Amino acid sequence: MSAVRVLVIDDEHNLVRSIRFALEDQAMSVAGAHTGADGIKAIDTERPDVVLLDLGLPDISGLEVLAELKTDYPELPVIMISAHGDTRAAVKAVKDGAVDYITKPFDWDELVLLIRRSSERFRIKRELTYLRQRQSHADRIIGFSDPVRQLKRTIEQVGQSNTRTVLISGPSGTGKALIARSVHDFRMQEAPFIEVNCAALPEQLIEAELFGAEKGAYTGATQSRAGLIALADGGTLFLDEIGELPLPLQAKLLSFLENRSYRPVGASREFQAEVLVIAATNRDLKAESDAGNFRADLYYRLNILPIDAPGLAGRPEDIDLLLNYFGERFAAQEASEPPRWHPEVVRRLQGYHWPGNVRELRNLVERMTILHPGREITPDRLPDEFHHHDTTTAPAARYTDAVEAREKELILQALRETDWRKGEAAERLGISRHALKRRIQRLGIEA
Repeated sequence: MSAVRVLVIDDEHNLVRSIRFALEDQAMSVAGAHTGADGIKAIDTERPDVVLLDLGLPDISGLEVLAELKTDYPELPVIMISAHGDTRAAVKAVKDGAVDYITKPFDWDELVLLIRRSSERFRIKRELTYLRQRQSHADRIIGFSDPVRQLKRTIEQVGQSNTRTVLISGPSGTGKALIARSVHDFRMQEAPFIEVNCAALPEQLIEAELFGAEKGAYTGATQSRAGLIALADGGTLFLDEIGELPLPLQAKLLSFLENRSYRPVGASREFQAEVLVIAATNRDLKAESDAGNFRADLYYRLNILPIDAPGLAGRPEDIDLLLNYFGERFAAQEASEPPRWHPEVVRRLQGYHWPGNVRELRNLVERMTILHPGREITPDRLPDEFHHHDTTTAPAARYTDAVEAREKELILQALRETDWRKGEAAERLGISRHALKRRIQRLGIEA
C-alpha cells in the first residue's frame, strides 16, 4: 500500500515541521506550504490524499482556501486546523465542505486516525468511477419474470425510503450482493459502498475490523486504524452472512444502529457515522433468533424493510435471457464469440432445479464459452449434472441434503487433519471459529 500523502498549509514553520516528524513515523509523506496561495499551487504538484488547512493564514483566510479547493477538487478531504478559540469558524468550515477539524495542541493519535480515515474515503471515491466503468452493465439484475419484476419494484421502494437498515434473504447464489449494491446505487450512487463477509473475518479481529482500533488496543495493533463503519460513513455498509456475526458483536452492532455512535477498540470517546446498513443471509434468521443463535432485537431492527432474493428455479422464463447475457459477457472477456444454445438445451435448463442458482448458471455459461466459443451448445455438450438428476425428490430438499452432506464432509476432513483443533480447522476452511462451532452444532458433528 502506498504512503498517504499529506499537504499541510500553515504559516507556523515549527508546527509544520512537528507534523512532518509525527506523520512520517506513521509511514506518511508530508509536504508543507506557509501561505494560502502556495498551498493552492501545491495541490497540483504534490497531489495529496489529505490536506491539513489552518484557519488563520497570512495572505487569505483558511475558509477562502477551502472554498477554492472545494470548487477545483471537490472530493479532496480537507481537515481544518483551528486555534483554541476558533471552534465556531471550524464548525462553519465543516459545513462548507471540510471533513473535520482538529484543535491545537493536537492529540497525535487522533490526528493520525482522522487522516487515515479521510484518505481511505478519498481512495474509495476515486475508485468508484473506475469500478463503475469497468463493471458497466455487467452486474445488472437480469430478467422479466414476475419474481424479478417484484424484486425491482421492492429495490426502488427501499431506495426511495429513508430507512437505515435493510435485510436481504435468499439462498446462496441468488445475487444478494448485487441487490445490496442496487439499493445503494438507487439512493446514493456516488457514496462509498463497503462490503464485508462476516463469516470470513477472524472472530478475534472482527470488532476492530468493524469499529476500528486505537494504537496498542490489542497485540499487533502497532498503529491506529479506521474501521469499516468509519470508511462507510455517508454511504453503505453491506454485511454479508450476517447470521455468522458472533453474539457479543451483534449487541454492539445493534447499539450502533440505534444511536449511530460507536467506539473503536481501546478508544476513550465515541464517534458518529451516518451509514445505511444492508445485511444479507441465506438462513432463516427468525428461526435462528427463536433458537437463541441470533439476537431477536437485532433481527427485528434489521427486518424493517426485508427483500427476498428469488431462486433461479422459480423463474425459468429468465433462463434464455441469462444464457445470452452471460454468453456475451464472457465472450467479450475471452475475445471470442458467444456460444449458441440449442432449443433442447434451453428447455432442459429451464426444467433444471438449479441448486446453485444464478451463480451456477453463470459458471456453466463461462465453461461453455471457453470450451465451445461461437459453437452451438447441444445436449451432449452439457455437464453430467444436467443429464441425470433425481426427479422423485423435491428440488429444495434435494439441494439442502446435498449441500449439508458436502458441508459435513469438508468440516470432518478439516477437523481430522488438525486433530480436532477447531481454531486451525476454521482457518483451513476459511471461516471464523464461531461460524465453525455453529456449523458443528447444526450438523450434529461429534468427535
